[in-house]
Amino acid sequence: MHKFPDDESAAVFFGTHDTSLLWKQMKPANPVKLPPEQVHAMRERFAQRALSQVLGLSGKEVAQTQTIARRKAIAVETQLRRWIAEGIRREADGLRSGTGR
Repeated sequence: MHKFPDDESAAVFFGTHDTSLLWKQMKPANPVKLPPEQVHAMRERFAQRALSQVLGLSGKEVAQTQTIARRKAIAVETQLRRWIAEGIRREADGLRSGTGR
């Protein structure tokens, strides 16, 4: 297999050549084993992005929610579900008593 002096040279080559025949020459790759701390950090970042995008929470709100959930030793999603259920219950009680809107 050809060695490239830098990433730019490799990009130019692969952008201008038919590489379909190279697949036959490639060896299977060994699975990557990451340290548990790195896996945990990656999952945390993914969860932060997901919460920010799906729920529209700010980075600060996500971080605070993660801190609270960690302190309670529960998943962030569990904490959010509890808050949502609590808010729904409060709103429903307010509607029943005539004070909510």
